[in-house]
Amino acid sequence: MPLRSTPVRIPIRTALIATGVLAGAVLCGASNTMPDGRPTPTGLEVPRWISLKSSEVRARGGPGLDYEILWEYRAAGLPVQVIAETRHWRKICDPDGAVAWIHRSVASGRRHVYNATPREIPIRAARDEDAAVRARLRPRSLVSIDDCEDGWCRVRAPKLRGWVAQGAVFGTQGRALCDAARPAGAARR
Repeated sequence: MPLRSTPVRIPIRTALIATGVLAGAVLCGASNTMPDGRPTPTGLEVPRWISLKSSEVRARGGPGLDYEILWEYRAAGLPVQVIAETRHWRKICDPDGAVAWIHRSVASGRRHVYNATPREIPIRAARDEDAAVRARLRPRSLVSIDDCEDGWCRVRAPKLRGWVAQGAVFGTQGRALCDAARPAGAARR
């Protein structure tokens, strides 16, 4: 006996709403894709900035505990850029341009910036090159960041709030600094 299906009538309005919701979901997820076009497991943008939670973070050659430990980061708060991810692991680019994998449990969404230059960077009272200098960010130093606008980033430290030029610090760039397809390892100079 052949199976017959009865036609289901869906009101046009319901069909249009469902199509709109589906299209909206697809469009919203479009910005949350990895470099190869796949959606990110977290639903967050890649590349994006995070910082290291601990002063002992193992950098691995791949996304898993079975992969070789390449080196250990010893700087809590160090900004790194996520360039790819799995559900539990983040492929990162560090201030030296090295690529490694870290576990999500040692990553924090709290933002910091890093002075990767050999010179001090002025922290100013306002978003202006002529504003008073409140402090100086020493080479290889970190400071917390709140927000960036118009080429300036609002930074804070205990008993200090101020502004640094966005291009002067590591941790604010919008584009990917390392190629996500590059294997983990030391920076190529």
